[in-house]
Amino acid sequence: MTEEKKLSELHQKIDRGVKKAIAEAIEKHRKLGQSISIWQDGKVVTIPAEQIPPWVPESE
Repeated sequence: MTEEKKLSELHQKIDRGVKKAIAEAIEKHRKLGQSISIWQDGKVVTIPAEQIPPWVPESE
């Protein structure tokens, strides 16, 4: 396996881990009834907890 392929696989694992951590944090906010704020169409938008869709984990 080349060094480039190893790095590519590592980058993919890191990317999956970051996305999972973000999804878990958003789900925690939803469950605790806390809103989240996101950047949408050039401005900050706050989404109430009841409007956050439940997270369904992907099978690994």
